[in-house]
Amino acid sequence: MNRLICIGLILITFLACKHQPEGEASVDDLNWKLFRGNPRLNGYVEKYLPEKPALLWTYKGGKRTVSSPVIDNGTTYWCDRKGQINGVDINGKLSFSYALNTPVEATPMIHDSILYIGRIDGYLTALSLADKDTVWNYETLGQISASPNMARFKNKSNICFGSYDNYFYCLDHENGQLINKFESGYYINGAAAVKGKHVLFGGCDAWLRIMNCQTGIPSDSLLLDAYLPTSPAIMGKYAYVGDYTGNVYEIILSDGKIEGSKKIREPETDNESFVSIPAVSCKSVYVYAGDRHLLSIDRETGKTNFKYMLKGNVGDSAPVVCRNKLIVCTKDGIVSILDNKTGELLWEYDTGEQIVASPAVISDHFMILTTKGTLFCFGAQ
Repeated sequence: MNRLICIGLILITFLACKHQPEGEASVDDLNWKLFRGNPRLNGYVEKYLPEKPALLWTYKGGKRTVSSPVIDNGTTYWCDRKGQINGVDINGKLSFSYALNTPVEATPMIHDSILYIGRIDGYLTALSLADKDTVWNYETLGQISASPNMARFKNKSNICFGSYDNYFYCLDHENGQLINKFESGYYINGAAAVKGKHVLFGGCDAWLRIMNCQTGIPSDSLLLDAYLPTSPAIMGKYAYVGDYTGNVYEIILSDGKIEGSKKIREPETDNESFVSIPAVSCKSVYVYAGDRHLLSIDRETGKTNFKYMLKGNVGDSAPVVCRNKLIVCTKDGIVSILDNKTGELLWEYDTGEQIVASPAVISDHFMILTTKGTLFCFGAQ
């Protein structure tokens, strides 16, 4: 009888969490193939971090970068501001090198050993990692600053991304042919989050839009208080996004429609602009407040769980949730691991270099890339 009661309580607890993360949030043991780890960009991963992380190795790329790292089968890739693509294996050895010879700021995406990357000159490039050769290029009329994403439906995969030419594009991932495009009101700076055949993205015109990637037709939109410099994050049927003035919104999604929306945070001061993507777990959403604080907001009640003062300005990096812990990086180069329920500091490391990239997490390791192009690999001692 006691055993049945325990099982019942566990089941009730599971069902009570209406925000329960879905299976799409997990990643393979040695893969972190796109910005924020999964197509919904929520920065949530079903991995445990080492209890006492140690610096295993560093690799000095030597050139400035604002890209976040991505990982394919244990090899970490990024592109610097000069257009040099580096691949460093799990032991810290350079195993891939390719020169695009054009400036890049965007984080790459990897699918089936093809690296997709947006360029400042307006091209999206598909590069074969096996052949070290360009598969195709697609030209837009504005710079591409955000990572591409991939929408999958009916055994078809489309590359989706925005450009500073005000258009949002969907391309055939195999040949780079245009499937459809949508004209927004201004620059599109952030990556799109994917939910099924629909993509959710914001722009510098303050509109949050949902688009059907099959048709290129917007299915719904919402005008927010200020422009959206970054990307939304989706968990289940809920999306979270922040505008530049510091508001954070919860959006309820249903089959390409917006069922409802509300502010779950308003700025406390005039200088709390929001430029980082939220991280989302089953029960909480984690956002930066102003220059120095990390907030944990209860998704059910909207109340603040904790407010943690970071050592240094937050910059553009976004937190990553690893089950019961958070990895947080500051622009001043401090990497912190916090308890994601209490905000207690569990571990800290000073890289000595600026960080604007978001962490990448694989089995027993996590990678931090600095603006000087230094890759730090941390793991169990």
